[in-house]
This record gives sequence, structure tokens and C-alpha cells, in this order.
Amino acid sequence: MAEDSSSRPEYGPSGRKIIYDEDGKPCRSCNTLLDFKSAMGISTPSSNTHKSSKSAGGMMGAFAGLAAGGGAQTKPNTTTTNGYSKDCPPDVEQLGRSSWTLLHTMAARYPEKPSEETQKDMSTFIGLFAKLYPCWFCAEDFQKHIETSKPKVQTQEEFGKWLCDAHNEVNVKLGKEKFDCNLWKQRWKDGWGDDRC
Repeated sequence: MAEDSSSRPEYGPSGRKIIYDEDGKPCRSCNTLLDFKSAMGISTPSSNTHKSSKSAGGMMGAFAGLAAGGGAQTKPNTTTTNGYSKDCPPDVEQLGRSSWTLLHTMAARYPEKPSEETQKDMSTFIGLFAKLYPCWFCAEDFQKHIETSKPKVQTQEEFGKWLCDAHNEVNVKLGKEKFDCNLWKQRWKDGWGDDRC
């Protein structure tokens, strides 16, 4: 092992494997902010480190950065100056939550019976999303996923369930509970019928 890589930490304080870019630097959008700072040697005040279990798959499986929803979250780094927020660039968790929100909302707004052109556009979008996703590690794994499980874009119902199944695959790899995909419309389209939404 080369000297420069032997001094790099393999795991961060969160318990997740540190993902490095091709240049050997920690990938900002592939790691939690806590892990990124740790790998960069930036001390963090005694932070609320969250525990997440390591899995055999290192970063806890395919396109783990797309994992969203519950679970531990890093503390947001926001200060306000001159009336605007000075947010830090998103880490893998914030990026994942935001990405899943976008994708599930797109499925909820997808036509029930889309035209062939709309189906083609959505398939193209999913392919481009997988190629251009800012976490390279996550992007490669999502590309592998859509090679083995092509996006089902023939109807809104099929697309919503396909997306939910893809999200559940990530949840399982992260040790999170699977979401009941029969409820995807309540969660992402119609609301729960309790007047909150």
C-alpha cells in the first residue's frame, strides 16, 4: 500500500467507510460532513456523532448516498450573515434525502398514462441522473442498479413502485427498515388522509 493511502482513515466517526475521489482526497458529496471533516483533519467540536453500523459492503451498499428518510442525520452547519444562510455544501445524507424527495415527487407527478415521448424522456432522465449524480460512488452504483432493473415508466403506478423498490434496496443496505411500497402514493402524492398534508 502506498504511503499516502496508508495514512488515510478508512472509516469516519460515523462508522461509514470514507470515500475518496480519484485524486485521493475525501469526496465531499460522498461522505457525511462529520466524516469529511475528520478525513480532512479538520477538528470538530464534540459533535453528536451518530452510530451507523458498518456493513461488508463498505459504504453500506449500492448508491448508499441516495439513502433518505429517517435515521441519524448530521447537524446542519448554517450561519446567517446579512440576511442569508451560509449553508455548507451538502453531504451524502443531505444530498440523498433531497434526491429521493425529487425523484419520488417526480413519480407522484408523472402521468398515469404517459405518452411514449414522456416515457422515453423519463427513462433518459433517470439514466442521466445516474450518470451525473454528484457522488461518483453513488452514481456508479445507481447505474449498475438501473442496468439490472430497468426503470418501469409505462404508468405512474409502475414508476412509483419501481422507484420505491430502488429506495428500499438502499434502505436494506443501510440497515434501515423497508418502506411498504403499497403506500407510496400516500407518502409522495395524496397524503395520509389525516389533514396534516
